[in-house]
Amino acid sequence: MTTGSSGPSDSAGLGQESWASLLTPRLAQFAAVARHEHITRAAHELGVPQSTLSRAMARLEEDLHISLLARHGRAVSLTPAGRAFARAVERALGEVERAAEVVRTDADPATGKVAFGFLHTMGPETVPALIREFRSDHPGIRFSLVQSYGEDMMERMREGELDLCLTSPIPDAPDLVTRRLALQRLRLVVPADHRLAGRRRVRLAEAAEEAFVTLEPGYGLRKLTEKLCAQAGFTPRVAFEGEEAETLRGLVAAGLGVALLPPPTVPRPGVQELSVTAPAAVREIGVAWMAGHPDTQPVAAFKAFLLSRRDRVLAGSSEAPHGPAATDVGA
Repeated sequence: MTTGSSGPSDSAGLGQESWASLLTPRLAQFAAVARHEHITRAAHELGVPQSTLSRAMARLEEDLHISLLARHGRAVSLTPAGRAFARAVERALGEVERAAEVVRTDADPATGKVAFGFLHTMGPETVPALIREFRSDHPGIRFSLVQSYGEDMMERMREGELDLCLTSPIPDAPDLVTRRLALQRLRLVVPADHRLAGRRRVRLAEAAEEAFVTLEPGYGLRKLTEKLCAQAGFTPRVAFEGEEAETLRGLVAAGLGVALLPPPTVPRPGVQELSVTAPAAVREIGVAWMAGHPDTQPVAAFKAFLLSRRDRVLAGSSEAPHGPAATDVGA
C-alpha cells in the first residue's frame, strides 16, 4: 500500500547518497512512534508538539512512498513495511549511539585515547620509555600505537587514523605542523671481520665500493642513506632491502653488506659500528600533527609532554648529538 505525490517533495529520483541526509532528522522520531504506537505518547517523550510529530511521520511516508503506520485516531500500528523499517532504524540509531559513546570516551581527559604513530626504529626503546614516563602523570590515558614509515603515517593522519606521529625526516607540507625534537647520529655498520672493522671512525666515501643493505624505498632512512652517499660522491649499490633496522643488522652480521643505521637497542654480535666523520651522518627526529585540527585533552596532554622533551627524546643514548636549539618547522 503506497502513498505518493509528484510534487516538489517527490524523492523517487534521489541518489543513494541522498537518503541519509533526507531521512536522518526523522529517524529518531519514527523510532519513538514505533515503540509507543501512539503519537501523543511519542511526542511527549520527544518533547515536541503532537501536530509536529504527525506531520513529520506523514512527510516520512511521503518521501519513502510507502505506508509505515496504520492510524487509529491517536493510536497507530506498524504496517509490515513499517515494522521492517523500525527494526533497521533501531539498529542504525544503536550504531550512532555506540559511535557517540566511543568518541566521547576517547576524548575523556583522564581515560581517553591517543592514536600515536612512530618509526620502527623508535619502537624497541624510545617510545616505550616516553609512554611510561607520560603515564606516570596520566595513568588512565590509553594509546593506539602504529609502527610505520613516514609517508604512510602522514597519510594515516590525513585520513584521521592518527593524532600525531614521531617521524624522520621531518615532513614539510602545508597541512602539517611539525616540531624538531632531537638529532640522532647514524653509524656505518660493518661485519665484524670487515676490512674497516678495526676502525672507530670512517669517512663514508671509504664504503663507496661496498654492497649496502637498506630499508625499502619510501622509508625516511633509505632516503637519508641515498642523500648521504650522494654527498660522499657515490650512489650506494643496494644488495638487500628490508623493513626493520635489526633485520638489516643481521644481514650485515652475515657478511651480506654494510648499512647506515641508528644505534641499536642492545649491542649486536657479529657487527662493528663506526662513527661517520664526513659527511655529518645525523637524522632529525620530530613530531607532526595536522594543522587546524583541534585536539582532545588526552592528545593535547601527550603533545605537550613530547614538546617538553625536546633534545631529551633520546635521553640515555650517547648517540644524541648536541646541536642547535630545536626550531619549529611548518608552523
